[in-house]
Amino acid sequence: MNIEDMLIGLLENNLAWLLLALLVVILILKSVKIVPQSEQHVIERFGRLRAVLGPGINMIVPFIDSVAHKISILERQLPTASQDAITRDNVLVQVDTSVFYRITEPEKTVYRIRNVDSAISTTVAGIVRAEIGKMDLDEVQANRSQLITTIKASVEDAVDSWGIEVTRAEILDVNLDAATRAAMMQQLNAERARRAQVTEAEGSKRAVELAAEAELYASEQTAKARRILADAEAYATQVVATAINENGLEAAQYQIALKQVDALNAMGKGSGTQTIVVPAQALEAFGDAFKLLKGKG
Repeated sequence: MNIEDMLIGLLENNLAWLLLALLVVILILKSVKIVPQSEQHVIERFGRLRAVLGPGINMIVPFIDSVAHKISILERQLPTASQDAITRDNVLVQVDTSVFYRITEPEKTVYRIRNVDSAISTTVAGIVRAEIGKMDLDEVQANRSQLITTIKASVEDAVDSWGIEVTRAEILDVNLDAATRAAMMQQLNAERARRAQVTEAEGSKRAVELAAEAELYASEQTAKARRILADAEAYATQVVATAINENGLEAAQYQIALKQVDALNAMGKGSGTQTIVVPAQALEAFGDAFKLLKGKG
């Protein structure tokens, strides 16, 4: 055997080993599947569901098993959808909704529904129309949170067989047509005017009540002052009566004499030259008063 034959045989053996090593590497690469944290992979074998691979390193049978679907398990938001609905009191409204969901069972989502976003949007639109049809317009505006909770629960029940979890449902806006909006504005203005009139009437009523209370208070105070004055006069009369009773008529005459003398002094202190004409009876009274004063002195 010459050298050339030896080299050819050696190359053939090495090539066989190289091919075998390459085949092993390919098999390993085909059998190992690394799934990202945000995904799940649906594995099929001969066109049938074989398994669902979770995040991490997974092993499959190469050339027999294949990754048919790569499903993101991140939360998704449907585009904002607008749908018309009629309330129980026959008012046409346009409702803007948005739904958030995530896929929890990819095998159901893949094999039971073709376009999951469109299916959820259609389901939400039907549920929104049905729920708003059970409520009056005022209830829709006032109980929006309750309506959102009801819609979310109904959507969850409807999409449960699709392997989907509805994480949140939102009613972004409730719009009215121009005619209904104008009628509501007129009603609102009328209600404001009514409240203003009621407030003004209550204010006028309160002003009258306060004026009456003030007048009553003034009357009560006047009556109280008169009663005090009458009590004082009665007390003074009682004191005089007591003095007369204890000291006799002389005490009363003494007081009268003092008043007469004081009056005469006041007349005498007047400015200018004055002539005072005093009746004889007054002179006798003054004489008696001087006598009383002299006797008291």
